[in-house]
Amino acid sequence: MTSASKTETQSAQPAHADGGEHAGLQRKMETRHLMMIALGGVIGTGLFLSSGYTIHQAGPIGTILAYAVGALNVYMVMLCLGELATAMPQTGSFHVYAGRFIGPGTGFTVAIIYFLAWMGALGSEFTASGLIMQKWFPGTPAWAWSALFIVLIFTLNALSVRSFAEAEFWFAGIKVVSIIAFIAIGLLAIIGVIPIVGYSHAPGLTNLVKDGVFPNGFAPVFSTMSTVAFAFSGTELLGVTAGETKDPGENIPKAIHTTFWRLAIFFIGSIVVMSALIPWQDAGVDKSPFVLVFDAIGLPFAGDIMNFVVLTAILSAANSGLYASTRMLWSLSNERMIPRIFVRTTKHGVPLIALCTAMIGGLLALLSSVTAASVIYLALVSSAGLAIVIVWVVLAVCEIRFRLEMKREGRSVSELSFHTPAWPIVPIMALFLSVGTIVLSAVYESMRPSLIYMLIIIAICYAVYGVKTLVSRRRNA
Repeated sequence: MTSASKTETQSAQPAHADGGEHAGLQRKMETRHLMMIALGGVIGTGLFLSSGYTIHQAGPIGTILAYAVGALNVYMVMLCLGELATAMPQTGSFHVYAGRFIGPGTGFTVAIIYFLAWMGALGSEFTASGLIMQKWFPGTPAWAWSALFIVLIFTLNALSVRSFAEAEFWFAGIKVVSIIAFIAIGLLAIIGVIPIVGYSHAPGLTNLVKDGVFPNGFAPVFSTMSTVAFAFSGTELLGVTAGETKDPGENIPKAIHTTFWRLAIFFIGSIVVMSALIPWQDAGVDKSPFVLVFDAIGLPFAGDIMNFVVLTAILSAANSGLYASTRMLWSLSNERMIPRIFVRTTKHGVPLIALCTAMIGGLLALLSSVTAASVIYLALVSSAGLAIVIVWVVLAVCEIRFRLEMKREGRSVSELSFHTPAWPIVPIMALFLSVGTIVLSAVYESMRPSLIYMLIIIAICYAVYGVKTLVSRRRNA
């Protein structure tokens, strides 16, 4: 038997819930990998750069409230995902669950919009990485640095799933250490241990409420909630990794619980420090609030340090994005929704054809940022965050229908190694908050184009699936 035939035979085998291989993939990820993948997927430029804009719009207390609601929403969605992923550990899980509990057309659509979201992200991340390097090396072309990082990220994903996970562990680790250092230094400045420019005494927390609880009114809190929800996108990567995780029944729930508390501390802690040390009127998008705080404290090379951290965040997002888009193609192929060629894996369990295709998609997105920035690229990037929220809606619906199916079959919740607590309140609240985020996108004019682009993409996906199904039925007939 040839190696290709052997791989196809291996890939056609059913998925296993034990520690063995999952249809050609290999279970190599451990708890530490999962926790850092979940943290790394969320902690990015949304916190390091965009948080200042949120503070400027909603005020300190409004921003803390928005991030608290966002963290709670993500946690409830992850509890739903945890129950599904431990009961049915599938790579590319949420589109498989959508196909089973909602309908195959929805499963296909969810997979495609998630793939496109990460593909668009890849284009923007590789562009941004080149621009950051240009700040340090102004005489060099940005495209050369982008090409270097493209080769690096592709290689990490092509070697093995463990090399991807290890790289993500260290990428995310740098971000986590940076945030912990920021919060620790900021707290010392707040209580007066470290002097800060503009204050002859300890600033304390007076800046949080100096101009009232909601200085711009309560309405901006609603408008920023959709932005905050998008900032939390990335934790659903745990579902994508389910088929390549050692002992998913134990490791996935552990990663979910740990991730929530760390995200809440990191995000809300950072916002409190920023708001306490920087007047909310001075926060914005022109300069990272992290840099503003470090500059005020007098930390040398504050800008260079944050550029390094942001570069790490960008490479982490690119690494996760290539992995996620590759596994979506593999999973679609495994479910026989696209040609079976994408299901082939190397001896190290890497779906190389799917990986190359995903990378080509990322390069096309990068090219579209130059040649069709006002149409194709804008549609991909602006609708990316909304695609993640749609995945959250699907997960909540799937968990509810999964439980109802168990009830009809007379099965007990005690059979599950992990179950969503306070059912059905948790999935219903997750569904309500996620749908509310989508509704806010329609209400606020700045977010409306994202929703329009996403609705068009969804309609095209359903149409493609409908045509595909019709052709398949006629062939069978």
